[in-house]
Amino acid sequence: GNRTHNPGILHTTGSMMGATVEQFNCAKSQMGTLKKDPGNEAKLKIYALFKQATQGPCNTPKPGMLDFVGKAKWDAWNSLGSVSQEDARQQYVDLIDSLLAAEGPVVAAQPTGSAATFDTLLVSTEDNITTIRFNRPQKKNAITVEMYNEIIKALEESGKDDSVITVITGSGDFYCSGNDLTNFTKIPEGGTQQMAKDAGELLREFVKAFIDFPKPLIAVINGPAVGVSVTLLGLFEVVYATERATFHTPFSQLGQSPEGCSSYTFPKMMGNAKASEMLLFNKKLTATQACAQGLVTEVFPDSSFQTEVATRLKAYAKLPRNSLTLSKQLIRGTEKERLHTVNDQEVERLVERWLSDECMQAIMSFFQAKAKL
Repeated sequence: GNRTHNPGILHTTGSMMGATVEQFNCAKSQMGTLKKDPGNEAKLKIYALFKQATQGPCNTPKPGMLDFVGKAKWDAWNSLGSVSQEDARQQYVDLIDSLLAAEGPVVAAQPTGSAATFDTLLVSTEDNITTIRFNRPQKKNAITVEMYNEIIKALEESGKDDSVITVITGSGDFYCSGNDLTNFTKIPEGGTQQMAKDAGELLREFVKAFIDFPKPLIAVINGPAVGVSVTLLGLFEVVYATERATFHTPFSQLGQSPEGCSSYTFPKMMGNAKASEMLLFNKKLTATQACAQGLVTEVFPDSSFQTEVATRLKAYAKLPRNSLTLSKQLIRGTEKERLHTVNDQEVERLVERWLSDECMQAIMSFFQAKAKL
């Protein structure tokens, strides 16, 4: 961006007003030493505070709706209103400091026994149970491209480790809010065709990791579940939910089509009519309804949810591992080929949808609605 600033204004302010120019410049250079990507939200904040500190309040015209990135940056800067340059400088320094501090002695705190470290997940193994926890609570555990890749890797590893069962759950109040729609705003070099192709390939591999998972897979639904996190549930052995969980697959609203093998598993579990209500007409189910329709195994009161589930999981984890794996093969074996075919068909259809005007329009209006909030 445009970094020229009036040194007169900046240098006359004493350090009483907050960070000095030296501290500000120091923070700016330290930002380059961050090992982890601080994520879009922090990056936008850093950008906005930098602009505010060096140029004052937002003074450029608002970018067009299709320029997602430009618009996000503009919104972030504009939202700072009339914050003074000194304050912005102080906030900038504080933010960089906190990001650096958060990276502190990460290495020492690694939980024992887990080889890989993940940025979007917490993976741990205890008492023969491997738990994969979606860990973007501030984003309702929405799945980014990075998170898709990390889940595939975590499933691959826990399929091979010594645990007896693998549990998937979410951090915070949400189980998972489905696709992070910003996945659709990063248009790569090859344009939308390439983006749709890459996204399709990633989704195919992701669902495949669930179809091929060798051990019993248990979903612990700690809050609302949306989109792909719901459609995958037919590939789990057991699904436990808290009573405040809800289940929603709003595909047609976004001009998309179902995935996760749900076009096959849902009608099989709940019958065609109930499956269509969910997959075609975006019907949102309560935990109790989802249980009545066979999507959820058992529902617990929110207050005792974690303890009830823990008791059951501990009992399952004492069962002989090989026998569970072999029995799962028997139950799922005949299905597996069918599921792979369904996965391929669903992905093919979705890639077509993503390239359609209808879908682009739907995603655009979703972003516009969000921007107005």
